[in-house]
Amino acid sequence: MSTPFPVPKSLLRASAVAMLCTFGAVASSAAADKSKPPPTKSSKAPAKPVEAQIAEAGPEQQQAAEQVFYGPYQCEFNQTVEIEKNPKHPAYVDVKAGKSSWLMKPVLSSTGAIRLEDVNGGALMVQIASKSMLLNTKTAQRIVDDCVNPKQRELMAVMAQAKAAAAAAGAAPESSLLSGASASVAPAAARPTGTAPAAE
Repeated sequence: MSTPFPVPKSLLRASAVAMLCTFGAVASSAAADKSKPPPTKSSKAPAKPVEAQIAEAGPEQQQAAEQVFYGPYQCEFNQTVEIEKNPKHPAYVDVKAGKSSWLMKPVLSSTGAIRLEDVNGGALMVQIASKSMLLNTKTAQRIVDDCVNPKQRELMAVMAQAKAAAAAAGAAPESSLLSGASASVAPAAARPTGTAPAAE
């Protein structure tokens, strides 16, 4: 049998040192991994709705904002709506119904009604003298109806009184009017033709 080729002791020593270094590096890496906290599941926060660019109010919008009935509204089915001036944007209003709220722009329509238009295009509130209603513009359905502000109640009371007064004046019998007119011309008709009225 042939004897194996002799390996120098220096080469064996270098190989042993290299193996020890490699083992030490692997062991330290494993220890470092154990010291790190376990990864946690990242929970993404819900994205905030992008606020529309709010244009500065012009004179017409400011005039419409002055005609808005602010304060609480009593609506159908015991629902309520609240309209307040927006503290950040002049001549804009905050409309709240239940848990929902909208930033709205007052607009005076040609019919005299006040339109409160959602700046994000999701809702619309229409204000007339007798009542207000809140609409969902995307579904074309009413969110709440028959909303009445204290000022609208006052207007309705004044209109009812005016209507009652007009009805009372129109119900006067025509005979009384005719009798009053005939009485005023009766003395002139009783005088003989061609005679002058007696001097007083």
